[in-house]
Amino acid sequence: MVTLVLGGLTAVPPLSMDMYLAALPQVGDALSAPAATVQLTLTACLAGMALGQLVVGPMSDKWGRRRPLLVGLLIYIAATAICAFAPTVELLIAFRLLQGLAGAAGIVIARAVVRDLYDGVAMARFFSTLMLISGVAPIVAPVIGGQVLRITDWRGIFVVLTAIGVLLTFMVWRRLPETLPPERRHSGGVGQALRTMRGLLADRAFTGYLLAGGFAFATLFSYVSASPFVVQEIYGASPQMFSILFGVNSIGLITVGQINGRLLIGRVSLDKALGAGLAVTTLAAVSLLLMTGGVFGEVGLFPVATGLFVLMSSMGLAMPNTNALALMRTPHAAGSASALLGTSQFLIGAIASPLVGVAGEHTAVPMAVVQLSCALVAVGCFVGLCRPWQAPRTEGAEH
Repeated sequence: MVTLVLGGLTAVPPLSMDMYLAALPQVGDALSAPAATVQLTLTACLAGMALGQLVVGPMSDKWGRRRPLLVGLLIYIAATAICAFAPTVELLIAFRLLQGLAGAAGIVIARAVVRDLYDGVAMARFFSTLMLISGVAPIVAPVIGGQVLRITDWRGIFVVLTAIGVLLTFMVWRRLPETLPPERRHSGGVGQALRTMRGLLADRAFTGYLLAGGFAFATLFSYVSASPFVVQEIYGASPQMFSILFGVNSIGLITVGQINGRLLIGRVSLDKALGAGLAVTTLAAVSLLLMTGGVFGEVGLFPVATGLFVLMSSMGLAMPNTNALALMRTPHAAGSASALLGTSQFLIGAIASPLVGVAGEHTAVPMAVVQLSCALVAVGCFVGLCRPWQAPRTEGAEH
């Protein structure tokens, strides 16, 4: 049951994002807003999830995991309900920001709980298991969103998200025990939290995994942000077809994540698995740039969708292994380390998100350029900072 609850908590971001994706063009029409402004509703939620983790992570190291988590979920419910009735795009952006700030509690605390309970290879395997559970959300969410749009408008999606928040809060309250005993909690305030984070960032390898994971996530999120317009507006797919393609890509991510957890971990070093994932991501981004840039002439939806499928699937190697390798080095401050990991991912993703639409709604080249740029930076951070050819680091870093 704890595994299911943690999976539900890590599903908050894809639920908040992916149920809403097919409705982006409809939101623009209903609120008389251009595509770039509508995409800011995604950016605001993502930025909120990034910044909220910096607050909630240290709080969970000080007060335990349950109390900050329950408060965050209650605020998430209220903010999501208000989004359903937002009369302007500006108000929608504001409350999507609050929704993200509150939803951050589930993300950061779920990772911290895993670090409380597991270490080493067991932790990496558990992250892959979480990817199976939480990975169902990106498959189901666009399908649910597409079906909701058949019977109501985009506001109904936020009503459904509110109900999901209520259910998840009840499950946490009843089923998730406290995993951080009082003797392991930090007594310091903001100053102590900042010193802890500064010490974590001083660890070169930790920072390398943090940045590699952040830019890999930005590669993924540039697809999440651009795909509704690329698939529907440029290639003419219906919202239902978009939902199916998004679900297929999520199945690829889950499948590779399970291959990572069940077959690779314990047989192949985590660094090698991570390196393979980043290499495939980069190759997929190169192929997408060549296709969308017209190097192969006019290509249809199927080749581009294939490239996006490979890119999404490679995240099944990149994301769980960056998290595990970074958290192995931080047993003394799992909440703060989890906050830094999550913040880097969501903040870099939030910066990359608007860039995919800079050339308007009629070309997918900006999406491919952003994806390739982020993938190359992730590879550079992994090679230059993590230095995977050195001796394996299976124990936490010395501090």
